Amino acid sequence: MIQRRNILKGIAATLALPSLSSSVRAATATAKAGAAAAPLRMAYVYIPNGVNLDLWQPKDGAGNLSETLQPLAGLKDHFSVMRGLDHEKAEANGDGAGDHARANATFLTGCQARKTAGADIRVGASVDQIAARQIGHLTRLPSLELSTDPPRRSGHCDSGYSCAYQFNLSWRGESTPAPAERDPRLVFEKLFGSGNSEQDARRRVYQKSILDFVLEDANRFNQRLDHADKAKMDEYLTAVRDVERRIEQAEKFRTEIPEDLKPNGVPDSYRDHIRLMYEMMALAFQTDSTRIATFLLAHDGSNRTFPEIGVTSAHHELSHHRGNQEILANIGKIDRFYVEQFAWFLEKLRNTKEGEGNLLDHSMIVYGGGIGDGNLHNHNDLPLLLAGHGGGSLKQGRVIRAQEGTPMTNLYLSLLDRMNVKAERIGDSNGKFEAIS
Repeated sequence: MIQRRNILKGIAATLALPSLSSSVRAATATAKAGAAAAPLRMAYVYIPNGVNLDLWQPKDGAGNLSETLQPLAGLKDHFSVMRGLDHEKAEANGDGAGDHARANATFLTGCQARKTAGADIRVGASVDQIAARQIGHLTRLPSLELSTDPPRRSGHCDSGYSCAYQFNLSWRGESTPAPAERDPRLVFEKLFGSGNSEQDARRRVYQKSILDFVLEDANRFNQRLDHADKAKMDEYLTAVRDVERRIEQAEKFRTEIPEDLKPNGVPDSYRDHIRLMYEMMALAFQTDSTRIATFLLAHDGSNRTFPEIGVTSAHHELSHHRGNQEILANIGKIDRFYVEQFAWFLEKLRNTKEGEGNLLDHSMIVYGGGIGDGNLHNHNDLPLLLAGHGGGSLKQGRVIRAQEGTPMTNLYLSLLDRMNVKAERIGDSNGKFEAIS
């Protein structure tokens, strides 16, 4: 019985989402309905290892841009600097070292990660996946998960924590991460298919035949199971039917995408890699292939170097600066490098017309990290930006200060409200943060 169930489970594991063509819903079509009809998009972009806070935070509190945020000068009316939001569940709370793992794991969940390097990981559903469960059926993909790091779902990483915590920003459930894709070409094919209509059609037929076989065999097998195994099988069948539904959903979105838009793979340049991933996110939003996205620029604890900007020392090692001004200057260069790429992305959204406005008007994007100062490993008053206008519901161009002790998840609840997603709480939230209105 166990062997047979494992065989079925193995078949299910091969049922990847189809790489099918998706319809490009042109901005002119949206314009006919008016700007108010444009759907809202929500995205979360993560920066690792903390920042140089002296160069990040505005000095006078009046909203003037800091040195690090200067690349956003041309967009200052389209974002706000957030102050005073905390992730208390990223603190040790009796678990000892492991701030980098907890920073990643808590960022979108607001939950304390179980300290384990084994398979018994546990944290909580992330805000993006809470939204995807309720509105993901409206688009080609329920959500889009991006990273520049290779995926990891197991292994020992930070101080006794599983690598799953550090390398996954998005969580479908407390023990199920939503792995991110790092290859821009594979992201493109996930959104629009391989570009070969005949090949994609064969793939659809093949996937459907597998689904038919699995469902028929599993339903017959289900009749011989006891009550406990039937419950497990029901979960399995639900998952298979969900794949089937998503294949059918993909059939509704078919059009050809020009081959010259398809990336060739992971670039050698880190700047180019980041921008290609941002471009895939913008394209996904523009075509309404998804309305929910996350982008892990690099996992917390990343030791990446930045030769493009003259920083050859490893980022994580630099973050333990001990007040050394030369090291802090290099951290500032890295922070500004990331902000430059984010500014490029926001400009792209702003330049993409949609109805009477643009994509940035109809987006809500949280940019920041789960550690404030990398030397202190603190998780309070985190470095955060909130960009986009949320369909007119967000007041931008200012510094927004939260009361001391405000959970970041309160902000997430307010963003979900604007997405028409119902959630009583996320992780440690204790209310909504309406200062963004």
